[in-house]
Amino acid sequence: MLITMSSANGKPPCLGELAGKGLARPAFNPGQPPGCDYAEAVVWESLGGGWQSLFGCFCECGISVEWHDFACAEPRDWARTFHPDSLEICLNLSGHGRVTWADQSALFGPMTAGFYAASAAGISAWRLPGERHQFLTVEYSRRFLEQHLKSSAGMLHPVGRWALDSRHTGPRFSTIFRLTAPLRANLDLLRRPPVSGPAQKLWYQGKALELLAEFLFAQPNEARTTQARQKQVARERVEQVIRILSGNLAEPPTLEQLGRQVGCSPYHLSRSFSREMGMTIPQYLRQIRMERAAELLKSARFNVTEVALEVGYSSLSHFSHAFCETMGCCPGLYPLGGPQPLRGAALLDSRSSKPEPGATPRAGQPR
Repeated sequence: MLITMSSANGKPPCLGELAGKGLARPAFNPGQPPGCDYAEAVVWESLGGGWQSLFGCFCECGISVEWHDFACAEPRDWARTFHPDSLEICLNLSGHGRVTWADQSALFGPMTAGFYAASAAGISAWRLPGERHQFLTVEYSRRFLEQHLKSSAGMLHPVGRWALDSRHTGPRFSTIFRLTAPLRANLDLLRRPPVSGPAQKLWYQGKALELLAEFLFAQPNEARTTQARQKQVARERVEQVIRILSGNLAEPPTLEQLGRQVGCSPYHLSRSFSREMGMTIPQYLRQIRMERAAELLKSARFNVTEVALEVGYSSLSHFSHAFCETMGCCPGLYPLGGPQPLRGAALLDSRSSKPEPGATPRAGQPR
């Protein structure tokens, strides 16, 4: 007999229920919001795929860990994949996604993270076209949150309080912040867990709770120490360095000059940047140069030599090598639909064998 609703929540049944009963997929309207992982799989299929369930069943165990990797030619309605009565943490490696509620909006960019009350009435979310999107989400049901957080509701971020009780007023999503090196390491672990078999259930539940503790609990007043203020200053310096480099691709300042501009020693700045961004200043500079080069090549208004000079390379061979290593094809083929740029761990792996320069390279120096 074909079951069309889940015994857990009255929504379309989850993959676990179907597999346990040896049943085929029921009919499902892709325009409806998903009830659990089965329904979400169908939604993603209707959107062109690019979704992988790593662990969990939202309706059965209250958490769902999912990996997304896709490119879209048109805006993709991300909100169609949100479960009812849920809170979702997003670790975004590449691509841009916007979450909007009322007159508020938050934009996920490459290497960012944040969380949102995915089931909030009136919330919308879109993935922007013309990009490769790679991101990992951990989605929590209200039942799971109540089980673990209800006794600490007063200490939660406002979004967490809303996820526990929809009568609570306040924002429906957090501010978006940089995806730190520890969070990137967690993302890689979630994609490739160090345990297998029955141990994975305990391991994933532990990681899901660890992320809740990191994202949803604000520091108590007594914990706002000098160390916390120093971390804030370091993040502000990193943001300033990003702005400086983005505005000076052709002739970037040296590490010593950057240190003077942001007010700290070159050594301390280099360490702070690597800790916050998960890559060195020269690696980051190369990445944004290649991204800018790809934009110029796509415009068809510049040839390869002109693009190389525009982003600070006087050597065409050095530019071609860097572009091919970063974007996956030579610059002359890129506008014809070459592979998408490498991001996150893949980007760093491709450079891990190269020695780190002592300072931000100037135009014409070997890369």
